[in-house]
Amino acid sequence: MTGRVPKGRIVRGGRIGKLVAGQVVRGVGTRLSMIGRPEQARELLAERSTLQAAQQLVTVLGGLKGAAMKVGQMLSVLDVDLMPESHRELFRVKLAELRDQAPEVPFAAMRTVIEGDLGPLARHFADFDENAIAAASIGQVYRARLHDGREVAVKVKYPGVDDAVEADMRNLALFSRLWKSVLPSAADTEVLEEIARNIGGELDYPREALTQHRIAERYRGHPFITVPDSIGELCGPHVLVTEFVAGQSFDEIRELPAADRDRIGELVYRFYVGTLFSDYEFCGDPHPGNILLAPDGRVGFVDFGLYNTMDVAHVELERECLLAAGEYRADDLYRAWVANGILDPESGVSAQEVLDYVWAAAGWHLLDEDITITPELATGAVIMAVDPRAAEFKGMRYQRLPAEHVFSRRADLFTFAALGQLRTTNNWHRIAREWLYREAPATAIGRAVARWKS
Repeated sequence: MTGRVPKGRIVRGGRIGKLVAGQVVRGVGTRLSMIGRPEQARELLAERSTLQAAQQLVTVLGGLKGAAMKVGQMLSVLDVDLMPESHRELFRVKLAELRDQAPEVPFAAMRTVIEGDLGPLARHFADFDENAIAAASIGQVYRARLHDGREVAVKVKYPGVDDAVEADMRNLALFSRLWKSVLPSAADTEVLEEIARNIGGELDYPREALTQHRIAERYRGHPFITVPDSIGELCGPHVLVTEFVAGQSFDEIRELPAADRDRIGELVYRFYVGTLFSDYEFCGDPHPGNILLAPDGRVGFVDFGLYNTMDVAHVELERECLLAAGEYRADDLYRAWVANGILDPESGVSAQEVLDYVWAAAGWHLLDEDITITPELATGAVIMAVDPRAAEFKGMRYQRLPAEHVFSRRADLFTFAALGQLRTTNNWHRIAREWLYREAPATAIGRAVARWKS
């Protein structure tokens, strides 16, 4: 395996020198247009075949139940304006249907679910607001107050949703037929099983409660981030009770001054991307609905149903590939992909094509410049990553997507998309060097977090 992380200052300095020289001589990746390729993504979406596939995807999702809303939430962070004007309204309507298709279940039915797990409401709750404050993909969230005065959020599954989602997962073969025409590896059995395992894992509330408690403990006292703790004794198979965090929603955050959005954007980046490399685990659901701004200025993160751990070797492979791409070591990147079965050496894909493809999808981590992430930029990156049919990327559709990397790549791309909604600016590469090169923090937030950890 090539591309070990350099530890010595001289070695790192030498690599930085090579990086600068490479930028001057070759000009690869120095332009923002390398990242996301919005114009190429727009052309790709204009192709009739792409539009037909996307319409089919929406139709198939519309036939699903609990899982469809989850995918609708994911897709809602993308910039529909990147599509041809003739199709924009159709997709806005269809995606809204997916995003908002949560069943309207009367509270009486939801109360039955709660009391089936916990017994009579009055036993635990001094007050319980019967109006849901949020709709999750597999349930609704209510606000309540315990007898000891604590405000809590109560997430309750829709009646019968376990069976519905399990049926959805059995129907994943429908997706494979669509995906084979775009990215054959996405229809791989191992990949489908990984998707089913993760989405099915969201049904496991006791597991989510334990995960959330562990993460809340990790961030307890953190200067900039807060994670509400779960109330273990009040969590069951169908009910998840956590501390309630009041605060501004993501839509309200979007209206804040640029400096505030930039600060929040850095914290979102650290929470959803940095933890993969620092803790070998990550939250796989970087959706705006799971981000809020607490009254004390800390950024709150909720919903840990899709929380994954990752083997160190797989994380180091991701780090190695990002390092090779960032340092324009196309041959090293190509060899790493071939050695790990990501690319068939007989596919005809060149090392330069692999390098350009990684820059299109992940260049925002690698470009040593301030970047303002826009919805168009982020959407372009998502499209180029999952539908690589632009002229120079056609061969990339034959890459083999390793199952264990499915959700880490999803988390990366949809963090980018969420930050695009925020229109936040930063030198993301300078932050990423903390985990790519294990360097000291370059930002005030990074230095403050380092002091807190020590």
